[in-house]
Amino acid sequence: MGKDQHSKRLIELKNIHKTYDNKNMVLKDINLYIEKNEFVTLLGPSGCGKTTILRIIGGFETPTSGELLFEGKDILKSPPHKRRVNTVFQNYALFPHLNVFENIAFGLKIRKVDKKVIQKKVGHLLELISLENYEKRSVRSLSGGQQQRIAIARALANEPEALLLDEPLGALDLKLREEMQIELKNIHKELGITFIYVTHDQEEALAMSDTVVVLRDGIIQQIDTPKDIYDEPKNVFVANFIGKSNICDGVMLADFKVKIAGTQFECLDKGFGENEAVDIVIRPEDIRIVQPEQAKLRAIVKDIVFNGSHYAIYVEVKSHVPEQTLDEIKPLIWSIWSTEPAKIGAEIGLDMIPDALHVMRRT
Repeated sequence: MGKDQHSKRLIELKNIHKTYDNKNMVLKDINLYIEKNEFVTLLGPSGCGKTTILRIIGGFETPTSGELLFEGKDILKSPPHKRRVNTVFQNYALFPHLNVFENIAFGLKIRKVDKKVIQKKVGHLLELISLENYEKRSVRSLSGGQQQRIAIARALANEPEALLLDEPLGALDLKLREEMQIELKNIHKELGITFIYVTHDQEEALAMSDTVVVLRDGIIQQIDTPKDIYDEPKNVFVANFIGKSNICDGVMLADFKVKIAGTQFECLDKGFGENEAVDIVIRPEDIRIVQPEQAKLRAIVKDIVFNGSHYAIYVEVKSHVPEQTLDEIKPLIWSIWSTEPAKIGAEIGLDMIPDALHVMRRT
C-alpha cells in the first residue's frame, strides 16, 4: 500500500472502534487503507476482529466510532446495496431453487438490466470461472468448489469496485483449497478489482496477497507484504502466528552484534540500546547443521519427525556461559528443518548467517 499515493486509495478506515454493550471491545483504533486493484488479506486467529472489519466495509456492521471512506467520501450511513462492494460468504448463500444462470443473473435482474446484456455478462463470468455450459445445471448438483465459483461470479456480476471474501475456502478440502487459491489469484489479475480477503490460514494469506494485515484481539499488529511479514515480523505474536519460529532471549551488544545463549553473532539489525535485552526470531529453515567443531553453538538432538519434504529436528542448544550461571538459564529447544535426518542423542553444530537472525524489541 503506497504511503503517499492518496489518489490510489479506494477504502480507508480511520480510527475505527467497535464495542458491544459498551464494554466488549472488538476493534480498537483501526487505521487501514486499501488501494485500487490491491489484494489485501485480513489475517488472525478466531475472534481477532477480521470479519467485523469486513462487515463494516460491507455495511452489515456499524462501528462505535471512526470513519469509513470510499474514494475519500464517508459511506458509513450508506446501506449495503448502495455501496460499490459485494461479499462472498463462507456458506456461499446460493439460491437452491435457481439454476446456475439464474443465480449469477439474480442481481442483474433485480436492477432490470437488459436481457441481452445479462446473457453476455453471465456467459463471460462462466468462462472466467471455467464453468462454461453449466448455465442450466442445478446448484445442488455442483461440488463445493463449483458452488464457490458460482458465488464469486454472482458477486462479480454487478461489477463492484471491491470484492469482500469472508473465508470463502474454509469448507473445502486441502487440495481443492489450493486449486481455488490459484483460481482466485487469476480472477483478481484478470478483473483488476480490489479483493479484501479474510482468513485464519497463514499459508493462504502469504500465497495470495499483495498486502497482509495481521490482527490480534481487535488490534492491528502489522501491515506488510507477505515476504516482510514472514521475514521481518514486528513482534513475537506475528513471528509465532506466521509460520514456525524459534524465539529466544538475546542481548543486543551494539549495532549488528547480538548475543544468543552466551555467544556473539553478527546480525543485520541496528538502533537498539547497548546491552539491551531483546527477542530473537530464527526460522527453522535458516539454521544449518554443521560439524560441532565448526560451529559457534552446539546442540543435542532430542527428537526428529519426518514431514514429507523435510525432517523437523528438535534440539537442545548448549549454552556457552560460565558453569555457575547455567542453572539460571532456561534450556533452548529449537526446531530445525533439514533434508537430511540426524541421530537422536547426537551432538551437532548450528550455523546461522546474519540474515537468519531477526532482532525485535522485548514485548
